[in-house]
Amino acid sequence: MGAPAIKYVSAEEYLVMERESTTKHMYLDGRIIAMAGASLAHNYIVANLLREIGGFLKGKGCRINPSDLRISIPSANSYTYPDATIICGKPEMEDDKFDTAKNPAVIFEVLSDSTKEHDSGDKFFYYQRIPSLQEYIVIDSLRKYVAIYTRQSTDLWKIQNFEDSNTILPIKTIDYKLSFDDLYFEVELK
Repeated sequence: MGAPAIKYVSAEEYLVMERESTTKHMYLDGRIIAMAGASLAHNYIVANLLREIGGFLKGKGCRINPSDLRISIPSANSYTYPDATIICGKPEMEDDKFDTAKNPAVIFEVLSDSTKEHDSGDKFFYYQRIPSLQEYIVIDSLRKYVAIYTRQSTDLWKIQNFEDSNTILPIKTIDYKLSFDDLYFEVELK
């Protein structure tokens, strides 16, 4: 008995299905991947990001968006829903539905056991193909750990790992420093 056949769909078919769906799905080069629910720690981290960075960005020409904003990666024929996204300047939208942006400057993904490998590997492979993206920030929800990938040139990225509880995270794109205390505020780590 062979492996089950994988049905590939076009980006157009995906968008039609996704806009009618009650659950979210990523689309990675023809494959539709259902998105799992998030833990309380995951949700607290995202809420902390939105509160801390959102307040800082008020009136500065950039905005932080929650995970309902879909991101288009045309060069990779893919769509994702990052946990949070910063867009600077006017959002470049995919079409007149205004639910899919093409120009994120910073993308945040919060790791869990089930998404750790995918968010740290495959997704970054896709994200680095977004010309406007300057930083990709991966945050662990099980321990205090953050990895910041910063674009150095078109094809060169620098990675910094942060694990110290007294860490201040430099988000260079928006010239902001986020403390671990604020990022992990009221988050119970396992």
